[in-house]
Amino acid sequence: MRTTPTRRPRVSPPGRFGPAELRVALAAPRPAAGLTSEWRLVDGLRTHTRRAGDPGTAATPVVLVHGLAVSHRYLTPLALALADTHPVYVPDLPGFGLTERPGSAYDVREHAAHLAAWLAAYRMPPVCLLGHSFGAEVVAALAARHPDEVAAVVLAGPTSDPAARSRRGQFGRWLVDTLWEAPLQAPILLRDVVDARPWRVYATLSHSVRNGIEADLVRIAAPTLVVAGSRDPIVPSSWRTQVGRLVPHARTVTVPGAAHNVATTAPTQLADAVRALLAPSLTNR
Repeated sequence: MRTTPTRRPRVSPPGRFGPAELRVALAAPRPAAGLTSEWRLVDGLRTHTRRAGDPGTAATPVVLVHGLAVSHRYLTPLALALADTHPVYVPDLPGFGLTERPGSAYDVREHAAHLAAWLAAYRMPPVCLLGHSFGAEVVAALAARHPDEVAAVVLAGPTSDPAARSRRGQFGRWLVDTLWEAPLQAPILLRDVVDARPWRVYATLSHSVRNGIEADLVRIAAPTLVVAGSRDPIVPSSWRTQVGRLVPHARTVTVPGAAHNVATTAPTQLADAVRALLAPSLTNR
């Protein structure tokens, strides 16, 4: 019997976040563009995960970890960019997106512990962990404590720069970043803040600026990519260079013209960098 192939919606050119990307980002839990949703009970919380790609492939699974105030939604362009070659998983951290909201805002260590339990629930081989912004702090904490679970690490726009490690400093840099970001990302942020509740966003920011990520960076054993946009005011070149020096096996990539949300507005460039990082692991299979 003939089957009609799934038609993906027309999307904007690389480097631009347009109406098509917005519709796909806001679609969950409905299937869209090859993305599907599922829930599993992890450490007592009903945890939502957005998935793409073929889980039966031999390629290293890639797990995308979102930043504070947001969810899987803004990472969907990157998930789709990677799905042709890798199975991709985008879990919502506790309290964010479509995952159950606990009574308190988790700090970095608690999020890392939940993500480790999530990995155990999925019983995957060692994965590539890609964390963006606050998600990079969570990924660094997990990779430092569970090295056997991690094949590679990508720290995209990692927070937080010691030169602005305060709520005021980070918020001020975020305001500058909004001048460079694609305007259609705003509905995603609004939806995510409503889901998470403003108090949780504020508390998570407080946890972020109290987290000394440097102590975790020096313990990462996996091959690591540090990536940020050239126009990212939250992660200036001095800080991304320092992050690259602290991680024992790291290289740094700068995406020209991109701001902080490089995973949203430059997904093709970031996906290519991830594939290059994982290429040695593919040849060794």
